[in-house]
Amino acid sequence: QVQLVESGGGLVQAGGSLRLSCAASGCTFSNYGMGWFRQAPGKEREFVAAIGWSGSTTYYADSVKGRFTISRDNAKNTVYLQMNSLKPEDTAVYYCGAGKYGHIATYAGEYAYWGQGTQVTVSS
Repeated sequence: QVQLVESGGGLVQAGGSLRLSCAASGCTFSNYGMGWFRQAPGKEREFVAAIGWSGSTTYYADSVKGRFTISRDNAKNTVYLQMNSLKPEDTAVYYCGAGKYGHIATYAGEYAYWGQGTQVTVSS
Protein backbone atom coordinates (compact mmCIF):
# COMPACT_ATOMS: atom_id res chain seq x y z
CA GLN A 1 0.00 0.00 0.00
CA VAL A 2 1.36 3.39 -0.98
CA GLN A 3 1.86 5.80 1.88
CA LEU A 4 2.93 9.43 1.69
CA VAL A 5 3.96 11.30 4.82
CA GLU A 6 4.55 15.05 4.74
CA SER A 7 6.64 16.97 7.24
CA GLY A 8 8.27 20.36 7.64
CA GLY A 9 5.27 22.62 8.01
CA GLY A 10 5.02 25.26 10.70
CA LEU A 11 4.61 28.92 11.54
CA VAL A 12 6.88 31.43 9.82
CA GLN A 13 6.91 35.18 9.35
CA ALA A 14 6.33 36.73 5.95
CA GLY A 15 9.53 36.67 3.93
CA GLY A 16 10.74 33.53 5.66
CA SER A 17 11.39 30.05 4.32
CA LEU A 18 10.26 26.50 4.95
CA ARG A 19 11.20 23.18 3.40
CA LEU A 20 8.51 20.54 3.14
CA SER A 21 9.34 16.86 2.70
CA CYS A 22 7.16 13.99 1.57
CA ALA A 23 8.42 10.47 2.19
CA ALA A 24 6.90 7.65 0.15
CA SER A 25 6.69 3.97 0.96
CA GLY A 26 5.03 0.90 -0.48
CA CYS A 27 5.76 1.81 -4.08
CA THR A 28 8.45 2.10 -6.72
CA PHE A 29 8.87 5.81 -6.14
CA SER A 30 10.69 6.53 -9.38
CA ASN A 31 7.64 5.37 -11.36
CA TYR A 32 5.57 8.30 -10.17
CA GLY A 33 5.32 11.93 -11.07
CA MET A 34 4.91 13.81 -7.81
CA GLY A 35 3.17 17.03 -6.91
CA TRP A 36 2.35 19.47 -4.17
CA PHE A 37 -1.09 20.98 -3.70
CA ARG A 38 -2.47 23.25 -1.00
CA GLN A 39 -5.84 24.00 0.49
CA ALA A 40 -6.71 27.10 2.46
CA PRO A 41 -9.82 27.28 4.68
CA GLY A 42 -12.95 27.67 2.60
CA LYS A 43 -11.10 27.18 -0.66
CA GLU A 44 -10.60 24.31 -3.06
CA ARG A 45 -7.37 22.37 -3.23
CA GLU A 46 -5.05 24.07 -5.69
CA PHE A 47 -1.99 22.98 -7.61
CA VAL A 48 1.37 24.30 -6.41
CA ALA A 49 4.17 22.38 -8.14
CA ALA A 50 4.90 19.09 -9.88
CA ILE A 51 7.95 17.09 -10.89
CA GLY A 52 8.40 14.26 -13.35
CA TRP A 53 9.66 10.81 -12.44
CA SER A 54 13.32 11.60 -13.14
CA GLY A 55 13.32 15.06 -11.61
CA SER A 56 14.40 16.70 -14.86
CA THR A 57 11.08 18.40 -15.51
CA THR A 58 9.16 20.65 -13.16
CA TYR A 59 6.13 22.90 -13.36
CA TYR A 60 4.81 25.59 -11.03
CA ALA A 61 1.68 27.56 -10.42
CA ASP A 62 2.14 31.21 -11.37
CA SER A 63 1.52 32.24 -7.77
CA VAL A 64 4.66 30.45 -6.53
CA LYS A 65 6.94 30.61 -9.57
CA GLY A 66 10.32 32.03 -8.63
CA ARG A 67 9.73 31.49 -4.89
CA PHE A 68 9.15 27.74 -4.55
CA THR A 69 11.32 24.88 -5.81
CA ILE A 70 10.24 21.27 -6.09
CA SER A 71 12.85 18.51 -6.14
CA ARG A 72 13.09 14.80 -5.50
CA ASP A 73 15.58 12.21 -4.35
CA ASN A 74 14.61 8.85 -5.79
CA ALA A 75 17.22 7.08 -3.67
CA LYS A 76 15.45 8.36 -0.55
CA ASN A 77 11.89 8.04 -1.93
CA THR A 78 11.33 11.66 -1.00
CA VAL A 79 10.02 14.78 -2.72
CA TYR A 80 10.71 18.26 -1.37
CA LEU A 81 9.20 21.70 -1.64
CA GLN A 82 11.54 24.56 -0.78
CA MET A 83 9.45 27.64 -0.08
CA ASN A 84 11.15 31.03 0.05
CA SER A 85 9.83 34.58 0.34
CA LEU A 86 6.67 33.26 1.95
CA LYS A 87 3.56 35.42 1.98
CA PRO A 88 0.49 35.31 4.23
CA GLU A 89 -1.53 34.10 1.23
CA ASP A 90 0.64 30.95 1.16
CA THR A 91 -1.03 29.87 4.41
CA ALA A 92 -2.69 26.50 3.80
CA VAL A 93 -2.49 22.80 4.42
CA TYR A 94 0.03 21.43 1.93
CA TYR A 95 -0.47 17.96 0.48
CA CYS A 96 1.85 15.86 -1.59
CA GLY A 97 0.49 13.50 -4.17
CA ALA A 98 1.76 10.61 -6.27
CA GLY A 99 0.53 10.84 -9.82
CA LYS A 100 -1.11 8.09 -11.81
CA TYR A 101 1.66 8.44 -14.38
CA GLY A 102 5.36 9.25 -14.48
CA HIS A 103 4.96 12.64 -16.11
CA ILE A 104 4.01 15.98 -14.63
CA ALA A 105 0.37 16.41 -13.66
CA THR A 106 -1.37 19.60 -12.58
CA TYR A 107 -4.90 18.37 -11.84
CA ALA A 108 -5.81 16.67 -8.59
CA GLY A 109 -7.71 14.00 -10.50
CA GLU A 110 -4.43 12.87 -12.06
CA TYR A 111 -3.10 11.83 -8.66
CA ALA A 112 -3.60 8.37 -7.22
CA TYR A 113 -2.33 8.80 -3.68
CA TRP A 114 -2.22 11.63 -1.16
CA GLY A 115 -0.51 12.35 2.11
CA GLN A 116 -2.30 13.59 5.21
CA GLY A 117 -1.11 17.16 4.79
CA THR A 118 1.07 19.55 6.76
CA GLN A 119 0.01 23.00 7.95
CA VAL A 120 1.93 26.05 6.79
CA THR A 121 1.05 29.35 8.44
CA VAL A 122 2.67 32.60 7.34
CA SER A 123 2.17 35.56 9.65
CA SER A 124 2.28 39.16 8.42
